[in-house]
Amino acid sequence: MFFMMGITDGRKDFDFTQTIICNLCGKYGRYQVFMTYTVLSLFLIPCLKWNKHYYVQTSCCHALYELDPEIGKAISHGEPVEIRQEHLTRVNRGGYGSFYGAYKHCQCCGFETAEDFEYCPKCGTRF
Repeated sequence: MFFMMGITDGRKDFDFTQTIICNLCGKYGRYQVFMTYTVLSLFLIPCLKWNKHYYVQTSCCHALYELDPEIGKAISHGEPVEIRQEHLTRVNRGGYGSFYGAYKHCQCCGFETAEDFEYCPKCGTRF
């Protein structure tokens, strides 16, 4: 007899939208809510989830916030809630960053890259 099991990380996007005026960039946008977790699977069937964290990302400048777990649970259960600033803890500053890594943006020519360059490969300006 053999067991097939694995531990992986996952992400679940929620069908939740709240329109906002961003405190960081001042643009009109919306909150996009998602949860990250670790899951144990037996025979490819997810059995146990733990290490749940709820996040909010703005659609305008992609600023990332960690959401209060109680508010995140309410959203995951489909309850109508309003996310307020006191429910959020900033994870990154926004701009051209994302949850999985930050992009560099050249102020001179507008070139974007995820590479760890010190100088812009297009115009030579220091990042």
